[in-house]
Amino acid sequence: MKYFLSVGEASGDIHAAELIKELKKVDTEAEFVYLGGDLMREATGCEPVVDYRDMAYMGFSEVLRNIDKVFGNLRRAKEALRQSCPDALILVDYPSFNLKLAKAAHQLGIPVFYYISPKVWAWKEHRVKQIKKYVMQLYSILPFEVEYFKKHDYEVTYVGNPSVEEIEQRMESLPSVDDFINTHNLETRPILALVPGSRKGEIRNNLPIMLEVAKRFPQYQAIVAGAPGIDASLYTSFTTLPVVTGVTFELMSVAQAALVTSGTATLEAALLHTPQVVCYRANGSKLSYNLFKHILKIPFVSLPNLIANREIVKEMLLHHCTPEGVALELSKVIPGGSNHQSQLDGYTFMRSRLGTNKAAETTAKLIFEKLANR
Repeated sequence: MKYFLSVGEASGDIHAAELIKELKKVDTEAEFVYLGGDLMREATGCEPVVDYRDMAYMGFSEVLRNIDKVFGNLRRAKEALRQSCPDALILVDYPSFNLKLAKAAHQLGIPVFYYISPKVWAWKEHRVKQIKKYVMQLYSILPFEVEYFKKHDYEVTYVGNPSVEEIEQRMESLPSVDDFINTHNLETRPILALVPGSRKGEIRNNLPIMLEVAKRFPQYQAIVAGAPGIDASLYTSFTTLPVVTGVTFELMSVAQAALVTSGTATLEAALLHTPQVVCYRANGSKLSYNLFKHILKIPFVSLPNLIANREIVKEMLLHHCTPEGVALELSKVIPGGSNHQSQLDGYTFMRSRLGTNKAAETTAKLIFEKLANR
């Protein structure tokens, strides 16, 4: 069968590549067309219709500035969908783009599957109607989503969380602190990881705050996690600190603590048992914060807290995300801090709620079975 996959950011490229590998196991004649990046390129052996790095625009203003590119990418994707006539369209998060593609596939009679749900439980709840209309089956990687969608009379399947499996697979090959330091020519001091996100807008907003916090902890060497596809010049425009690209897992695994922009990396840090403070600056205004609280349908924004349904990591959002505020919270979770052990205990509780299913393997089997029985 032929599968058309669509992702729009680095984390989607990771998860979709694993799904492709599993689809190949259950369907030995599988063919692929996709929008994605290097990992999907490696998994499929072919080039993308559009590279996700040409799609990853964040926020209203950035989308507006690149509106011609956004619509151009969508036109190319729809045309590729029409010409390739796939047996299924598989979407990975990235809802503003992917739901439009879902509508096009639905009109063409192509079954649509969603792997990794849009965060409709947080904002833009109206998208549930689009999902119900255009998506045959949604495969969730967050256990609380099952109950959420049930309230909307839509059945979804929890397949496990891919970050759990990815980290467990890589645990044995993770470097020691000394090896990491030697490989990247770093100082022989404890590491503070700065993980400012995978999009340009996130980096511009969050990295300056993280750098100011790092100055207040001279006992640590601060190392910046560079995102794939982001030019090094963006980081060097802010700092002369070392930037290590494409090894965020490894960096967080050897760090004594981390400052992490809200997103998948917060879950990865929790699974690695790395103490963290969540930073999400955006424009930093109090008005935006009040609007944010009004729009959000959930009590937390970081995945560890959402999964545990209680505060495990401190979320420093918008105008609360200041060097003073973040530094205070970081002092509490570093080794010896007052909240260090309670955060680690919270990580253990959170992990227990994620179960043992292998997400990509389970999803691949379910999609193949669904198509085979049509």
